[in-house]
Amino acid sequence: MSKREAIRKELTALYDEGAKLAVEFQKNEEKQFQYDYQRWYSKALKAVAALAPDRHAEFRGYYEIDPKRKSLGYGTYVIQDYLKGVVPNKFQYPDFDTRNQVLTGFFNQLTILKSIEERIDSVLADIEGELYAEIQDNEIAVARQLSKISVRAAGALVGVVIEGHLQKVAIAHGVKVTKKNPTIADLNDPLKAAGVVDVPTWRKIGFLADLRNLCSHKKDLEPSKEQVEEIIQGAEWLTKNVF
Repeated sequence: MSKREAIRKELTALYDEGAKLAVEFQKNEEKQFQYDYQRWYSKALKAVAALAPDRHAEFRGYYEIDPKRKSLGYGTYVIQDYLKGVVPNKFQYPDFDTRNQVLTGFFNQLTILKSIEERIDSVLADIEGELYAEIQDNEIAVARQLSKISVRAAGALVGVVIEGHLQKVAIAHGVKVTKKNPTIADLNDPLKAAGVVDVPTWRKIGFLADLRNLCSHKKDLEPSKEQVEEIIQGAEWLTKNVF
């Protein structure tokens, strides 16, 4: 089972657990709602924070009491109020149904959780993309520091970054590359043929491939600091402009 499938399975189980609890609460059949809901909420809150930070505040809002709240009633009553035994003024709200308000908030939370399950692929792809971009930035920064010690090693490291990035670009666009461990040059031509990169970009990548070969393979010729700085700057440009 892949990590993506495992996360989807866990989300589905979490949603089903919450839905079952909500139905039992609706039918007034729950045995220990406060305990079961608190346990479910703690797990669900972490899932929403990690996979849908844009919905996190909304999810919490159905449970947590707003510290700026000035009145208690429709629109401000939350699940935490029910768990604490708090009820609105009976004279102002004689027909206020606390259980119905809890169900409304609970169902809204379940809806948010379900929406994450349905968009898990795009959510994880975004997370993976952000993490990969951060790793690339860190590797380029390391290469720049390394260039003060060994320009050849720095250039070779950046060459690996460029290769890895172009491989991801090829996969994203469904470009087939015949070689098992393709070099920059092996990736550059298929990307151009597929229209993923234009001619100026193709030429620039070709130039970076030559610099990478100089750093990694041509032991008889030492790359200059200027050449290594060029490949570092080229990698920075490539990783932020070619997707």
